[in-house]
Formats: sequence, structure tokens, C-alpha cells
Amino acid sequence: MKSFKFTINGQAYDTTVEDLGNKKANVTVNGMSFEVNLGEETTVAPEVKPAAPAPAAAPEVKAAPAPAPTPKAAPAAPAAPVAGAKVVSPLPGSIIKVLVSEGQAVKKGDTLLTLESMKMENAVAAEQDGTVKQICVTAGQTVMQDDVLIVLG
Repeated sequence: MKSFKFTINGQAYDTTVEDLGNKKANVTVNGMSFEVNLGEETTVAPEVKPAAPAPAAAPEVKAAPAPAPTPKAAPAAPAAPVAGAKVVSPLPGSIIKVLVSEGQAVKKGDTLLTLESMKMENAVAAEQDGTVKQICVTAGQTVMQDDVLIVLG
């Protein structure tokens, strides 16, 4: 078994990989287990930088400078949660259903959404009275523990 720590888009993930043989592995990510079918193993060659060319004996010819490469735009970051009381995921799983809409008034104990984790449906409830200021997830989305789901104001 091997353990790894990954950080993707600022989110930390603790993982373990256990080889099950027959091109299968059990992968655990932040406490959630997955059985993974492995494809063909490939080898990635290390990047090899060519040696600098020998200086030319011919006289130097000045060419017009090449245009600077256009930088690629960074991928759009997910919208940062707005200020307010953050309702976070109690455990990793998938959002099944969002039961509220932005601007809706909710009372403490009202179910905001349904989260499936380890084949069980979990109701995520409001911990206080308020108004839904932002919904940060959609049905079908996978979330990790402590991801912000909804912001109440």
C-alpha cells in the first residue's frame, strides 16, 4: 500500500493506493474508497533538453525578433463563497438534490440538500435561520469533507 498527499486547486487530498492484482486497485481519497480498473502501464520519458548548438563560423545575420508567445489564460477559478454562514459538507460524497434556491428564507433545521456518501443519503440542514445567499454546488457534483455547499446570510 502506498500513501500520497495531493493538493489540487488549493484543496488537500490524502490518498492511499492498494494493489488488488488483476489490473485493479483500491484507492481511498480523504476516507472515501473507490475500486479502480487500471489501464495499460506507460512510461513517460524524462524531459531532455538539447545541448546548446556550437557557435557558427559564418557572420552573424540579425533577424527580426520573434513575437512573444501569447500566454494562455488561466482556467477560471470557482466562484469564491460570499460572506455569511457557510454550510459545509459533513463528509465526502455526491450531491443528489439541492432543495433550496438563492434568496429563499430558511429556518434552523430545514433540509437544504441531500448528500449521498457510502451509499447512504444524508440530509444537510440549516444550522441557523437565514436567507440562502449562495449555492456553491449542483446535483451530481462530488464534494469532499468541509467543502462549502451553501452560504446563508
